[in-house]
Amino acid sequence: MDELIEYADFAKVQMRAGRIVKVEEFPRARTPSYKVLVDFGPEVGERWSSMQAARDYRPEDLLDTLVVGVVNMPEKNIAGFKSQALILGVPADDGGLSLLRPDRGGQPGGRVY
Repeated sequence: MDELIEYADFAKVQMRAGRIVKVEEFPRARTPSYKVLVDFGPEVGERWSSMQAARDYRPEDLLDTLVVGVVNMPEKNIAGFKSQALILGVPADDGGLSLLRPDRGGQPGGRVY
């Protein structure tokens, strides 16, 4: 196990639910990826993210679905694209990506606790 953190450290990370409102191909990325526009609710607004999901998800499977993302990190330049949020996932059984998604729905902008 890595170093233990205090709750105050965890509270600094703003993980929020967001609804994917646009999915675009991202052929310049090294790993099969999409550019996704995610609505994180009225407090945060819409943010673009590069999501390494093209191997495991089709665009139509992602559009209008809820995901969980970190919204308080600096932008990251990925192959000339400014990614403004980090969409969270875990390794799937087949080694691919399994996105973290609220399983009972949720409001865009809802904060993980």
